[in-house]
Amino acid sequence: MLPDPDPDQPPDSSRHEPGTGPIPLSLLPDGARIEPDGQLSIAGVDVLDIAKEFGTPVFVYDEGHVRARCKEALAAWGPGVAYASKAFLCKEMARVVHEEGMSIDVSTGGELHVALAAGVPAARLVLHGNNKSTSELARALEVGVGRIVVDSFDEIHRIEQILGEAVDEAARTKILIRVTPGIEAHTHEYVMTGQDDSKFGFGLASGDAARAVRHLRRKGSPVELVGIHVHIGSQIFALESFEKAAAVIAEFFNPLGLQELCLGGGLGVAYVEDEEAPSITEWASVAKLGLSAAGIAPDVRITAEPGRAIVAAAAITCYTVGTIKDIPGIRTYVSVDGGMSDNPRPVLYGSGYEAFLPRDAGAPRPKRVTIVGKHCESGDVIVKAARVPADLAVGDVLATPVTGAYGHSMASTYNKVPRPPVVFAREGEARLVVRRETFDDLTALDL
Repeated sequence: MLPDPDPDQPPDSSRHEPGTGPIPLSLLPDGARIEPDGQLSIAGVDVLDIAKEFGTPVFVYDEGHVRARCKEALAAWGPGVAYASKAFLCKEMARVVHEEGMSIDVSTGGELHVALAAGVPAARLVLHGNNKSTSELARALEVGVGRIVVDSFDEIHRIEQILGEAVDEAARTKILIRVTPGIEAHTHEYVMTGQDDSKFGFGLASGDAARAVRHLRRKGSPVELVGIHVHIGSQIFALESFEKAAAVIAEFFNPLGLQELCLGGGLGVAYVEDEEAPSITEWASVAKLGLSAAGIAPDVRITAEPGRAIVAAAAITCYTVGTIKDIPGIRTYVSVDGGMSDNPRPVLYGSGYEAFLPRDAGAPRPKRVTIVGKHCESGDVIVKAARVPADLAVGDVLATPVTGAYGHSMASTYNKVPRPPVVFAREGEARLVVRRETFDDLTALDL
């Protein structure tokens, strides 16, 4: 066992072997603080108190962090910038985003329903999706969503069937066409969306994008084509990928004389200590400079749809350690009371995370373990090569940071494990915004 650190010296990761120092504060929410007793607080609330009150697993969000990123996005991109709600959505999240001036991107009838239930005006919603059903489109048209991003000729046909030909010119639904630019972003293949071989959008190379434009601009069309949408992938760190997309899409966009161009989302975030990600402001600056250099007119409304960049680092997930199993010469397994049901990203994408103990958030983490969940799968791994304090013990609350995006939103009830609650912390208070599922919830749909 390593010697205890000098209690008179503040934590300093530079004094430890790389990767074994305290959890980097840069990976924690803006409002995270290590208190004098060593325990972690978020927005003035002790994390261990949250775990005690609401149980574990639990998602803990710093509401101030979310609001700050919304403000940054609005300042960087301007009116029309939309939060990609697939990253994380509940009624309270929708209300917070709306209060901060962002629109909301929804991609299913369910996401549309949640946003409307939260009181978000339909005009502030953008409807996405590669296979929108007739009922989803009908509902969106009924409530008057602000924009529909069309993704296929089949979808255009469905919209036209719903609306018919006789439509008041001033009341026509505003449409953007999603264009696939043929760009392979530097990211995981499962979240690449801009390449020619994609289930999303109208291809530039095939000529489908141009044919869609001609069709929607024909005389008597019941919709108004106002712009083009392009999205090249997710978890992208290289800003040159966005510059490349800007140049390619500008060549197609400029002759059309349209008023709007949306560059989608995809900005990456740092999940582990050796990663660095551009800020929302840097992303917008580079993208806009690229568009300007490519000849996009200054009066075109340029928008984007950040999701992960708004919410990922705003939250941590707290678990309780249930078993520690040391296999000499092989590895040490640390099992917690959640797993792939509340964070499927490691299983899906091989995503990396860090881990730490909120009871001693500034402690070095010299012990290497594999953190696993409670599900009946060998692949139920949360952190394959985690570094944790040497005194980690059964019963400890263990946390993984940067879990605000694609954790709760992709959660399941595999093995009939109820999904965790969501807590928002703000100005010294913690409030429950999504309750924990119960065993009765698990049978509520059964007949």
